[in-house]
Amino acid sequence: MKTFTGRLKGGIPGHDTTRRSGCSATCSALPRGSPYGRRVTFPEDRLPWRVAMDRALYGPDGFFVAGAGPAAHFRTSVHASPVFAAALLAVVHQVDAALGHPARLDVVDVGAGRGELLSALGVSAGCALGARRLRLTAVERAARPADLPEEINWVDEIPDAITGLLLATEWLDNVPLDVAVQSDDGWRCLLVDPATGEESVGDPVSPVDEEWLDRWWPTTPAASGARAEIGRTRDEAWAEAVAKIDRGLALTVDYGHLRDSRPVDGTLTGYRGGRQVPPVPDGSGDVTAHVAVDSVASAGERVARCAYRLVSQRAALRALGADGGRPPLSLAASDPAGYVRALAAASTVAELTDPAGLGGHWWLLQPVDVALDSLMAR
Repeated sequence: MKTFTGRLKGGIPGHDTTRRSGCSATCSALPRGSPYGRRVTFPEDRLPWRVAMDRALYGPDGFFVAGAGPAAHFRTSVHASPVFAAALLAVVHQVDAALGHPARLDVVDVGAGRGELLSALGVSAGCALGARRLRLTAVERAARPADLPEEINWVDEIPDAITGLLLATEWLDNVPLDVAVQSDDGWRCLLVDPATGEESVGDPVSPVDEEWLDRWWPTTPAASGARAEIGRTRDEAWAEAVAKIDRGLALTVDYGHLRDSRPVDGTLTGYRGGRQVPPVPDGSGDVTAHVAVDSVASAGERVARCAYRLVSQRAALRALGADGGRPPLSLAASDPAGYVRALAAASTVAELTDPAGLGGHWWLLQPVDVALDSLMAR
């Protein structure tokens, strides 16, 4: 379930999603004699959702590029508790061991926000693994924050030849995508007015998007009016990220759904100022949609040629030792202050593992040319 405490991250750094248009911007009220797929000039009052999202989130004044950053509008697992970073540090150690403790260990955070996660990981990981071996890289389209630790590299594209861990916490949900509606004659693209969020029905979806929908978003014949969020661009983004790894692990953490339980009305929504709001792609707030995690997983697996693992955040954190158990009452008598600290820590773990909130997020682990049997079981 999506709440305002469960959001973060940026788009496809260095990747122009507008080049993969599956929808033209002619709406159903216009003449339909023109051939589908022709080059069009988009009228500013009606855009395919993918184009509108890309401009609103990653344009020059986009939500993830300008302003105070995502943390001013919503909380994520990174912001909810240091337990999340501690759990990811355990994953870093496991990857390091699986790789045989290489001379250089990469930790790359894709859609890094303002660098909060790598900043949290940096001190502990550097001390434990050796600062000279560890290379921390934040991938984000916004300018480098002035207070970011100097040991963190800041780039706008995923680097090549990664040996180590690639992280993407709540990134894919912000990769722009097209939205379709089921009509009497099949799937049609939805167009949106960027200023108001008002939608209209456009042309039939492209053949490649129709193929994706047939495979990954099944509907019944009587489902006229049902919506679908075409996850092909997320599949491509994840596959490209996995392809950047020479050896190691790609881990994405996000909210999502599976083929047999796709939401009939979709999940597209907005976040602004700590509140969930209707999705209006005007750049003033976040626009997001849940991830078709099984489709994404399949795309990464094809690139890596290695089986993936897909588990809930609740299961993942518990496997890494964050079970949220209450401290023993005897501690309250022997160490009252310690008991209060332990109780507070247990409370934050409970938020991270709540199956109705952050605990319902998916952890998708995609190894590349390395055995990771020691990680969470599938």
